[in-house]
Amino acid sequence: MASSKLHALTVLIILISIAVNAAAVAVQDQSEQCGAKSKGACHDKAQALKLKLIAIASILVSSLIGVCLPLFTRSVPALQPDKDLFTIVKAFASGVILATGYMHVLPDSFECLTSVCLPEKPWKKFPFTTFVAMLSALLTLMVDSFSMSHYRKAFAAGTRSGDEENAKNVTPQLEHFGHGHGHVQDTKNEGGLNGKDSQLLRYRVVAQVLELGIVVHSVVIGLSMGASDNPCTIRPLIAALCFHQLFEGMGLGGCILQAEYGLKIKSIMVFFFSVTTPFGIALGIGLSNVYSEDSPTALIVVGLLNAASAGLLNYMALVDLLAADFMGPKLQAKPKLQMWSYLAVLLGLGGMSVMALWA
Repeated sequence: MASSKLHALTVLIILISIAVNAAAVAVQDQSEQCGAKSKGACHDKAQALKLKLIAIASILVSSLIGVCLPLFTRSVPALQPDKDLFTIVKAFASGVILATGYMHVLPDSFECLTSVCLPEKPWKKFPFTTFVAMLSALLTLMVDSFSMSHYRKAFAAGTRSGDEENAKNVTPQLEHFGHGHGHVQDTKNEGGLNGKDSQLLRYRVVAQVLELGIVVHSVVIGLSMGASDNPCTIRPLIAALCFHQLFEGMGLGGCILQAEYGLKIKSIMVFFFSVTTPFGIALGIGLSNVYSEDSPTALIVVGLLNAASAGLLNYMALVDLLAADFMGPKLQAKPKLQMWSYLAVLLGLGGMSVMALWA
């Protein structure tokens, strides 16, 4: 009996030692995988730095061209906001923004939050990416809705006071730049706004919320590139991000143009869109010695930010850009223009989806 117990105890000890060794090997393999991911087969810090400096300049120029191009179209009759060509170009840019959310930002979040560098629980037991993206889309709707309600009530309160100048000061967002009037017109809807003022306010809320989502994911993309020492990854990223910033900038620029902001607000929005990705790259370069893109903290923060940004971009592209235009009176009344606009959306989606092969 004693010998059988000793034999069983020996077997148990052997099994425990095998399990411990297997766990140690698994941990070692996981750490090696994390290290291999950060190093990669192509690792040259000096060459990577040169490419990152080129990226800062080229992406800055592409961003400026993209976001400013729609703002200078008032002098071109065919590209003014009320023309058919502007609608088609805007549809193309909206497709680019939609593909950015689904094909670039969302997969990056999945990759971060399911990394082997993160513990099994809770990151692989619950789909945090889709959960955060869902909450982000709902939060965007809330911001969208409450912003409209707030400005409508503020405007109505200003008009009830009987002081038109006070109403203008309460909601400077409703001032018509370039239309020769800033006062309240006679015909108003139930919210105290006429149709043109209501649409203008809508454009302004859309432009601000859209820029917020773009800025968040642009900083994250730039930070990831700036912290990388892999020239084989950075080189195709430069071309992909230039394409991305050019056409995403056109989409945002079209929204800014329709919002009819003054020169100061336009300049601020153009500045922040143009510099966020280069700023993220510069920040990544500065933090490259202390920042590890495969550390658990970095993976969690970047993954959650990407998920939130994806939810915001997907909502804005589908609801505030595509649905608003395609269900609006202009495209509903022109089936031919509607078909051309759908084709433009598909081209934007396709071009940005192909970019996912390199970025």
